[in-house]
Amino acid sequence: MDLITGATATLAILALAVIYGTDVVSAVVQRPVYAELDDRSLVQVTGRGHYYGDRRLPVVGILGTVLTAATAALALIWGTPLIGTTAVVALVLLLVWLTLFARISAPINKVLTRAALADEVPANARALQARWESIIPLRAVLLGLSLLLLCATILFG
Repeated sequence: MDLITGATATLAILALAVIYGTDVVSAVVQRPVYAELDDRSLVQVTGRGHYYGDRRLPVVGILGTVLTAATAALALIWGTPLIGTTAVVALVLLLVWLTLFARISAPINKVLTRAALADEVPANARALQARWESIIPLRAVLLGLSLLLLCATILFG
């Protein structure tokens, strides 16, 4: 049973690591780059980035979320209370990440994507980007902690 829980945790880690890496690159690399761009370039780069990201990354994120939930369920059923609790906390952190994404990031992604594809520059483009960037460090920390907890489920198992 530890093998099955370890496998679901490992696959969840692999999927979520893609999203985590994207958030870390956004926080560390893209933020300073975007600050140096003019508004039109900012909208084109971020809007088109969101266009592709919002179409390609959900499959990985959904898979990671489902596998994290499976890890939590299996750990509660077959594991020790420590493994079960660790996996559940990982899932809760991931759900907080998803809430932030859905309520703040995704709506901004849609506005910037529409603007980029229409070759328009919203008057509030910088404010939108600043709001989007304001939660990126928190998103990276939440997902990083979730990944660490999933790793811990394997170590404790």
